[in-house]
Amino acid sequence: MDYDIIKSRHSVRSYTLQPLSADEVAMLDSQIRRYNAEGSLNMQLVVNEPNAFGRSLMAHYGKFRNVTNYIALTGPKSNDTEAKLGYYGEKIVLEAQKAGLNTCWVGLSFSKKNTSIDIPDGNKLYALIAIGHGAESGAAHRIKMPQQISDDYATAPDWFKRGVDYALLAPTALNQQKFHFQWLGDNRVKASRGIGFFTKMDLGIACCHFELGAGIPIDWQ
Repeated sequence: MDYDIIKSRHSVRSYTLQPLSADEVAMLDSQIRRYNAEGSLNMQLVVNEPNAFGRSLMAHYGKFRNVTNYIALTGPKSNDTEAKLGYYGEKIVLEAQKAGLNTCWVGLSFSKKNTSIDIPDGNKLYALIAIGHGAESGAAHRIKMPQQISDDYATAPDWFKRGVDYALLAPTALNQQKFHFQWLGDNRVKASRGIGFFTKMDLGIACCHFELGAGIPIDWQ
């Protein structure tokens, strides 16, 4: 994934009324099928459905506008599902950015009862990704210094540094960036998270970015 694509992607909460094209829907459906299979997940694309955000006071206060398309992040009720949804969901987000679409990870600012999704037994809805043609392109937020998320940054190999640099561009809940990377030698990396809202999902997103930046297979510890 091109660094410029990752750097240009920002959270967008306001969208135009332009619908997703048939080609855009097909691309997103293809990505979702692929990563559902890889991650044993049940992510779903919902289009032309205004109620999840339109009938939510939280969405109103969160300044969401004209959100009628979203990816429902659903998966099994297990300890690793949130991280996997973050990891694979971000892959879809970046492909959407590459295709000229805008997105926003949404943990709370929507109405669960008004979503139009099918949740299989043993699964749950963890979050949504709003998606569509943005009314604007979003804005960059302040990020931490590399040394704040990795004690090994100064002495680690270049591929590790690139991974950390890419991880710092990962979206996180409340821009908290509560993740940490440690180089353990060779291609072994330990990824850990702090305490906070959606930190499991945030870590999955950050690991996705780290791998893209490193450009080599990572042996996660």
